[in-house]
Amino acid sequence: MHILITGGSGFLGARLARTLLAQDRLSLNGQAAAPIVLVTLADRAPPPDDLAADPRVRFVGGDLNDQLATGALPLKEAHAVFHLAAAVSGECEADFDLGMRSNFAATHQLLEGLRHAGTQPVLVFASSLAVFGKQPGRDMPALIEDDTLPTPQSSYGIQKFIGEQMVADYTRKGFVRGRGTRLMTVSVRPGRPNGAASGFLSGMIREPMAGLRAQVPVGPETPVALASPARTVQGLIRAAEASAADWGQLTALNLPSLRTSVGEMAQALRTVGGDAAHALLDWTPDPAIARLVATWPGNVAWARAKALGLDADASFEAVVRDYVRENRGAIKQPVA
Repeated sequence: MHILITGGSGFLGARLARTLLAQDRLSLNGQAAAPIVLVTLADRAPPPDDLAADPRVRFVGGDLNDQLATGALPLKEAHAVFHLAAAVSGECEADFDLGMRSNFAATHQLLEGLRHAGTQPVLVFASSLAVFGKQPGRDMPALIEDDTLPTPQSSYGIQKFIGEQMVADYTRKGFVRGRGTRLMTVSVRPGRPNGAASGFLSGMIREPMAGLRAQVPVGPETPVALASPARTVQGLIRAAEASAADWGQLTALNLPSLRTSVGEMAQALRTVGGDAAHALLDWTPDPAIARLVATWPGNVAWARAKALGLDADASFEAVVRDYVRENRGAIKQPVA
């Protein structure tokens, strides 16, 4: 089996690749599991050293739009495609053209390439909770369900919703076997901050555990729907495995979410890292981020994902402890 991951050198892409390579086999669309022979990682940056050294990994470097325009990607050979490459929320608000090129045009080009390849691969599209949003003058729905009408309030959310609908239509026409998955806020992400407006939801744990100060730009009462990296990757893989009958509707589904708040996340940091880590949080409001975050839902249901056997993280404290266990070299605080 040949798997293509766009954005494959990024944090989630690399973690997905490692998970797939470790399990060595994958069942697609409800069929019997087959050995994973090759994983192609498409990204601007090269993959981490461990993936680059794996003989089952091939790297294709460059801009995704250019790769698709020149035929550099092995679309005809791919049995499964995980489309993770995207510009993130803050970048899309700051640079409209970047968001449209990276999130709309690249997704459309990828779907067209797979259509003309004629192989009907399984395509897992990483959408986002940002397709939902609080409309001006209206209350947020008390509960966001799989079939709640998306009302995105950002360029990023709109671009992701367009992607969902394109994947659904290309699936309806039989060009691909599409699976749209709405990712929750992923926390805790290791490494450096990115341009996502939600980045502080990782930074407020990652930086204090490394002995660094971290800004928290919203109030402690702010609700959050999040998922750990491990649960997110599990959801992406399960989406590829599901048969068409089990998947059901062509529209995207909500991946499982842990409902918490920014204040509860800070308390989990105190529980794991102690008062010294908690004291490194700077509760400094950022009106631009606060306005955007205020449009995001914090109470999300995920009935379709649950029917596929997926579940949410048990607690945010457990998520923090998993981060500490997996990133010992980045931890400078004593762990309780």
